[in-house]
Amino acid sequence: MQKVAVIGASGYTGVELLRLLAGHPQAEVVAVTSRQYEGLPISEVFPSLGSYFDLRCESLDVKAIAARAKVIFTALPHKSAMEVVPAFLDAGCRVVDLSADYRLHDQQVYEQWYQPHSSPELLAEAVYGLPELYRAQLVGARLVANPGCYPTSVALGLAPLLEERLIKHQSLIIDSKSGTTGAGRGLKESSLFCEVNEGFKAYGIAGHRHTPEIEQTLGQLAGEPVKVSFTPHLLPVDRGILSTIYADLCQDSSTSELLALYRERYEDEPFVRVLPEGQLPNIAFVRGTNLCDIGLVVDERNARVIVVSALDNLCKGAAGQAIQNFNLICELDECAGLAAAPLFP
Repeated sequence: MQKVAVIGASGYTGVELLRLLAGHPQAEVVAVTSRQYEGLPISEVFPSLGSYFDLRCESLDVKAIAARAKVIFTALPHKSAMEVVPAFLDAGCRVVDLSADYRLHDQQVYEQWYQPHSSPELLAEAVYGLPELYRAQLVGARLVANPGCYPTSVALGLAPLLEERLIKHQSLIIDSKSGTTGAGRGLKESSLFCEVNEGFKAYGIAGHRHTPEIEQTLGQLAGEPVKVSFTPHLLPVDRGILSTIYADLCQDSSTSELLALYRERYEDEPFVRVLPEGQLPNIAFVRGTNLCDIGLVVDERNARVIVVSALDNLCKGAAGQAIQNFNLICELDECAGLAAAPLFP
């Protein structure tokens, strides 16, 4: 049994980690931290967890927590994570970090988009936690940089085309939509019900912080630098990300040919579903799971392929992928704790 701790358990990602870990056959949660709710039972903070955990939120004491847990999930905002991750590593723990602090390999790029980095020496060690691309490096890793939700949907959507050099990566356009949980649980006027309900808007145009992460992963797939036009939108729903990606083809290809390529590429991937021709992903059909659904259509008139991917931003986009990575670094069944079918309706 692997003893784990969730640092920053009072956010949406934290509660999703706990929900999934409650059903994990080889994980025991021994500590949860929350500065805001210190001393309160986690089941009082989240009544949905009642009867599943008999734990109280505690302050962040690295030495005390490391004495009980050997794997740490850090569900903290960027900057806050880098303040504690090195200490947990020094204490002999493995860390799956869900912030952006270790996703970018280049310190200068990170600091351009975020803030000064206090532990840049760890950037080279951190393994980018997208198992479908980096599974071999994840097995036994000490530090995992869990990917962002938007970058996961884009990388899985484009990987087969970039690996086979079938698209022109100089003109990639990514149009993504996310549910409101992607903005976190903190009180923000823009996330209030009356601000979101019956609305649909773009944000972060030409400057969203996931852009360099997307470009880093796509560049590795392409074998050379990639620049994208990425525009996220806010959907008036709780969960889900739908990404529509437009790419110019390098050669004539049909929808059926490209779908065959995707099926071959992902046939052994337990959490990627390639949809049949004529079907396209819907966030309603991946809700509450670690699945990513992918569909595509070739626009022959414009010599372009349009790829659509859908995932749950709290699962495959965050907590579910973190547990998938946890399973890999601990050499457990990769699907442990993640086998539930989607919630519907």
